[in-house]
Amino acid sequence: MPKSALTGSRIREHRLMRGLKQADLARDIGISASYLNLIEHNRRRIGGKTLLALSEALKIDPSTLSQGAERAVVTELQDAAASDADIPVELDQIDDLVARFPGWAAKITAQHRRLRALEQTVGGLNDRLTHDPVLSERMHEVLSTVSAIRSTAAILVGTPDLGAEWQARFYSNIDTESRRLADSSAAMAAHLDNLSRKDTSTATPLEVVFSAFDARGHHLRELEEGGDPEAFAAKMSEIDSTAARTLAAEYFRTYSADAKAMPLEIFEPAAHEMKFDPAALAVRFGVPLEAVFRRLASLPRGATVPDIGLVSCDAAGALLVRKSPSGLALPWFGAGCPLWPLYAALSAPGVPIRRVIEGEDGARFTAMALAHPSGPLRFDRPPVYHSIMLLVAQDDATGEVAIPVGSSCRICARSDCDARREPTVLTHG
Repeated sequence: MPKSALTGSRIREHRLMRGLKQADLARDIGISASYLNLIEHNRRRIGGKTLLALSEALKIDPSTLSQGAERAVVTELQDAAASDADIPVELDQIDDLVARFPGWAAKITAQHRRLRALEQTVGGLNDRLTHDPVLSERMHEVLSTVSAIRSTAAILVGTPDLGAEWQARFYSNIDTESRRLADSSAAMAAHLDNLSRKDTSTATPLEVVFSAFDARGHHLRELEEGGDPEAFAAKMSEIDSTAARTLAAEYFRTYSADAKAMPLEIFEPAAHEMKFDPAALAVRFGVPLEAVFRRLASLPRGATVPDIGLVSCDAAGALLVRKSPSGLALPWFGAGCPLWPLYAALSAPGVPIRRVIEGEDGARFTAMALAHPSGPLRFDRPPVYHSIMLLVAQDDATGEVAIPVGSSCRICARSDCDARREPTVLTHG
């Protein structure tokens, strides 16, 4: 069923919600009741003046009638179908599923979002465990102690005529190393227990801040309405350390400045008008390109807003801002994929870069990156740059050649990548 075929059903639904009779609505917009009946039963296509007249009479936006609020659900279902190509689905009937069984459609999309979030969590936890200095130290202690015990035991077994004095020394060594092994194992278990309970003491301030951003979809309504950044950071219960609150206030001040320079009620229509072109928007509002990147990523998600992600890093390549789009998980620890335009931009500060990239599951994005000064330029010290990359979901039918990328080497299964810096932990049996 084509997407436009459900327009009549939406018109009928909104007419009934407002308690209007079919004949009355038809008379108000200047068409016959029989013609409106055909429209409502999806037997006549509708557009132009008739659609505008109906939307005005029903006091609803024309796009809601033509596209429907369920477009986001349809997009999620298409994403769910693409994520597991081994199971064939009836893609041409997705609209019909949403229209006839909205509850089931919503439940499927919710489960798909949950699975996607879990996949990203697993990837992030794996990355965290790989780069956790405490865990690495404890594991090294355990392995070293086990090796010492094994070597001592091998000497005792392999030397049956060893004197009593030497046997006593070796037994004493085994006892000492065994106690050390028990202590190291207990410390490692305690650290893992803290991680499993999401103990905030094991999370960095940056993690805490962007967990708060993620929980709000990177759209902070309080700051959109002119709220104070410091007061907003202070009242957020999940930001419970001085370091995290200080960092949050810094990011919130930047968010507030962007919102004031590009008010949502003006910026969002302009973004649609300019097809989400950051360069054109930067000229329209007279702001730096990186500010437009941030503002686009802060737009509230809607049926007409593309899936947008954002990531930034410092000059050392350490990731700072993270907003993962569907189909490309962003790591919480270490560096990202070396092939991201984010890193290429650091070699040419001030020069915007645009590439089409493709994640491991086939999701394609227009990636736009720019390296910009992170502070004022001075003559007495070298400039410090940050790089920022905007990711906008792209239709794979554009025909553009895409660069295959991953999340990070540790959790990327691409076997033929020339940029790989370390083996993947993913194995294929």
